[in-house]
Amino acid sequence: MIEEVRRVAAMQDHTLRVKAAVELMGELQAAVVETSRMRKESIAWLRDHGHSMADVARLMGVSRARVAQLRDVGPPPERAFLGTQHVQVLVPMRAGERDFVALEDSSTGQKLLALTHQMQLAGDLGYIPTSGEIDLNYEDLVVVCGPKTSPVTAEALGGDPKISFETLPDGRWALTERDSGTVHTSPSDDRSDPAPADIAYLGRLPRPDGRGTFLLIAGVHAIGSLGVAHFLTENMAEVYEKAGTSPFSMVVAADFEAGSKAITSSRALTDVLLHGGA
Repeated sequence: MIEEVRRVAAMQDHTLRVKAAVELMGELQAAVVETSRMRKESIAWLRDHGHSMADVARLMGVSRARVAQLRDVGPPPERAFLGTQHVQVLVPMRAGERDFVALEDSSTGQKLLALTHQMQLAGDLGYIPTSGEIDLNYEDLVVVCGPKTSPVTAEALGGDPKISFETLPDGRWALTERDSGTVHTSPSDDRSDPAPADIAYLGRLPRPDGRGTFLLIAGVHAIGSLGVAHFLTENMAEVYEKAGTSPFSMVVAADFEAGSKAITSSRALTDVLLHGGA
């Protein structure tokens, strides 16, 4: 970073330098926030694994009182689950007389953005065209889109070693645990006794360029994705504790009010399934 500061300082053209200085300040501020998050996470890990405040103080070269101050400074560790600087949430457009965004997808995007801001991250909402074409090679990317809507997400899901997202012989979509063979279907699709509930995929998958990962949320129906947003609002710290920023996948269920389609509860149907070296 100091080399970047020196590079900007060496600029003789002030019209260029002022722009470069503003951009660099943004990067430095983001780096400070992320570094404080990492410090906070490491202090908590050391304390949870048997290190005393005195031990941590010696490692950091500060007083115990200073450690006590610093352990509460900065965003929560689980912030890294969403990203490090600027999160982009993508939701799908639906085809109609005019292309539109379904209410459930819009609500999912807004709820994820609210969570992003709660984690002291910048973020904005983008839209996936009805073609389903998405460029997944971006940092801090959260995609809300299933295989029915996008061939790009269908291909990404096909590489998941733990969960498959596919159609059953009777035409219903299902999430199947590859290791156990357990099949999860949406209660709203039960032909004999449908219920106001849905299921969804939540996972972190490799980017096509191999230079990172992205988060994917895919409900069997759009309301299932909103259930994942509800679930993360309440359980992201636990998911992050188990998965960190490594590839994983899981199945989430959510209940909703039949009329308003407001989510009333959400829960995990599987554990956080780590992909390991896959």
